Amino acid sequence: MKSFHLLLVTIALGLALPARSQGPMTGRATIIDGDTIEIRGERIRLHGVDAPESWQTCGDFDGGTYRCGKTAALALDQFLAASRPTRCEFVERDRYGRFVAVCFRADGREVNRWLVESGNAVDWTRYSDGRYAAVQATARSKRIGLWRGEFQLPCEARAEHAGREPTC
Repeated sequence: MKSFHLLLVTIALGLALPARSQGPMTGRATIIDGDTIEIRGERIRLHGVDAPESWQTCGDFDGGTYRCGKTAALALDQFLAASRPTRCEFVERDRYGRFVAVCFRADGREVNRWLVESGNAVDWTRYSDGRYAAVQATARSKRIGLWRGEFQLPCEARAEHAGREPTC
């Protein structure tokens, strides 16, 4: 009877723990949006960066608009496809339970840095402590990606879309 109770306790503890380990995760990444990927069924939010939402539009250099969120997601897909698999180093779990990580392509290039460097995301200093400030300044000075025109910060766009005050 003791072994049966021990088995039940072991199973209960196993169910209470997160399904994935908090160590690195490697695999073929599927793009969810410009700053979120999925590997082996685990949603991974890219740490310290904020990309436009898929529905978000931005101003272009010629005064027009374009779907910058969709553009960022497509650019991320192409970047990751060039060197697979993707390896993600765990940072934390966010309030939605997502795995938050700094990720790398098979060739060692950091995905989070590239997103900001290419202008497809901004340095989210609230979380990054300015880790990507220098590459963001370069993207801005080159007027690439989001910086080629006017845009609303993704965190502000999400708040407005939800009808609440931005906290970014």
